Amino acid sequence: MGIFNIFTSGYSWQVMVIILLCYLISIMVAIVFHEFSHAFVAYKCGDDTAKLSGRMTLNPAAHFDPFGFLFLLLLGFGWAKPVPVNELRFRNIKKGRLLVGFAGVTANIILAIVSAFLFVLFLNVLDTSVYIWYFVVTLCQYMAVINLMLAIFNLLPIYPLDGFNILATFLKPDSKFLNFMYRYGTLILILVLIAGGFWFSELIYIIFNGLVSLFMLLF
Repeated sequence: MGIFNIFTSGYSWQVMVIILLCYLISIMVAIVFHEFSHAFVAYKCGDDTAKLSGRMTLNPAAHFDPFGFLFLLLLGFGWAKPVPVNELRFRNIKKGRLLVGFAGVTANIILAIVSAFLFVLFLNVLDTSVYIWYFVVTLCQYMAVINLMLAIFNLLPIYPLDGFNILATFLKPDSKFLNFMYRYGTLILILVLIAGGFWFSELIYIIFNGLVSLFMLLF
């Protein structure tokens, strides 16, 4: 997913504008809530480093990395500014590390579930032939899909993703796996994105369709 795919989709310019807006809004909301959650939970665990750095905010400018955002727009994957965390300030280091690690992923999963529910709700009550209603339904769909992507992707146990930080909580500091990931994690991540990008997207839509089918039962 990326703006290149949107502009080569063959849709009318009105539909492309709607999809582009939904894509940009969804990316912004997903990343901002993900990073804010890390900062907020770290603060609650006793570390105010992120707060003092201006990261405990919903202001998108505080979280976006220019190059990471550009990659996200063009290629469908990118990165935000890492939230600064000082684990030594946690009241309980192991518990704090786990909670902060899961914070961003949890926020994205909640947003995805709520968005999928609203997608089903509005799909049944709005006329998608009208552009404003089409925008609402499309926004809910993109919000659900992109938040699912961010959540599941960040659970991969590859440095520097959240999944790696969560797993590192249970491993010894001198673990060979940790040392290997610190050295080669970024390269592995790039290879995973190149080799598994298509299958990853397919998995996300399978999960999204499952959520939609589940909520359809409510109507």
